[in-house]
Amino acid sequence: MRQNEQDLRATFVKIGRLMYDKGFICASDGNISARLGPDQLLITPSGLHKGLLEPEHMLVVDLAGNVVRGGYGRSANLKPTSELPMHLEAYRQRPDIQAVVHAHPPITIALSIAGVPMADCLLPEVIVMLGLIPTTEYATPSSEENVRAIRDLIRNHDGLVLQRHGSLTVGDSPMQTLEQNARIGFMLAQLGVRNPLPAHEVEKLLTMREQMGLSHPGEREAFCQVCGTCHPASQPHLPAMRANGTAVSPSTTSPLNQTDLRELVAQVVQKTLGTP
Repeated sequence: MRQNEQDLRATFVKIGRLMYDKGFICASDGNISARLGPDQLLITPSGLHKGLLEPEHMLVVDLAGNVVRGGYGRSANLKPTSELPMHLEAYRQRPDIQAVVHAHPPITIALSIAGVPMADCLLPEVIVMLGLIPTTEYATPSSEENVRAIRDLIRNHDGLVLQRHGSLTVGDSPMQTLEQNARIGFMLAQLGVRNPLPAHEVEKLLTMREQMGLSHPGEREAFCQVCGTCHPASQPHLPAMRANGTAVSPSTTSPLNQTDLRELVAQVVQKTLGTP
């Protein structure tokens, strides 16, 4: 077994335990996958408690979903997660991504059931690190419907809320950021207050996001629709109202210097690590 595969198996064990400890999954909920070379994935098995994973539990599959190598030892008969088609679709739509995590964070699920959107412009670090977080249409878990539900959205978003089903995130572990955003959204719903950032402030954050190499080609239109960061010359037909009816207006982008960028990165790291 190649060293990078051994390391990845050990990483999956740590991620599974972290998700369980954080309350993002329970029992056999959730699944994890990551690229293992150009045409294979390492993925978690079906039916096992993800907080109790061991390195031998993971399977290797190809991009068509065929099992190349199962678990080893007493885990030789394990099957890949039933959500394998959803993972494969994410990799097909996004050749750039290296990992996919599906979890069941409770507040995120509760907000999706209550109809509270997480595609908003409330938190600077979420805008920069994750962008908008849209909610899919409801789809039966582990079905072709679920694959279709994520297909268009995953192209331009690193985090999705799966209606009544949890979350799907790609890249470098943005799960905690997503659930923190949900927790704050829940508190605001209790208070009856939502006070989004003004469009010109969102523009500055989007510029930072672009300079950090985190943006996607199609996301500007979504930010225009939700946050009002529209450019009339290039998007003359996009709506000038938020989904909740709040009026928005076009804005211009303020220049970003390296000091601003360093300060933002420091804030994001502190937020993620929980350091003062």
